[in-house]
Amino acid sequence: MNLNATLIAQLVVFFILVVFTMKFVWPPIVKALDERAKKVADGLAAADKAKADLAHAEKKVVEEMRKARESAGDVRTSAEKQASTLIDEARAEAGRIIAAAREAAEGEAATAAQRAKEALRDQIAILALAGAEKILRKEVDAKAHAELLANLKQELQ
Repeated sequence: MNLNATLIAQLVVFFILVVFTMKFVWPPIVKALDERAKKVADGLAAADKAKADLAHAEKKVVEEMRKARESAGDVRTSAEKQASTLIDEARAEAGRIIAAAREAAEGEAATAAQRAKEALRDQIAILALAGAEKILRKEVDAKAHAELLANLKQELQ
């Protein structure tokens, strides 16, 4: 056996094995590795995008919450102002109603007093006429006249 011939034969077999591996074995392995790397890269990109979307959504939620708080504060302030305005208007209306009721009561009292005075005057006039009639029917006597006036005073009281 010749060492050189064996070495050359082994080199030829080795090169045939390398060529066979490069042609038929290596491309599917490289393709599988490339696909796997692409899937991993896509997964990482999707995770980064999801993380960025989550951060953006959190910022948006915080902003919306701030806007909602401001809006709620504005609505509350507006409601308080409106309630205060309504209370003031109600108080003013109540004051007007009370004043009108007082005026009406005073007017009624004055009218009632006026009617009572007129009724009293009518009665006094009737009594005065009745007293004068009695005086004139009797003879003119100071004592009788004084008696009639006393009776008239008692009737007036």
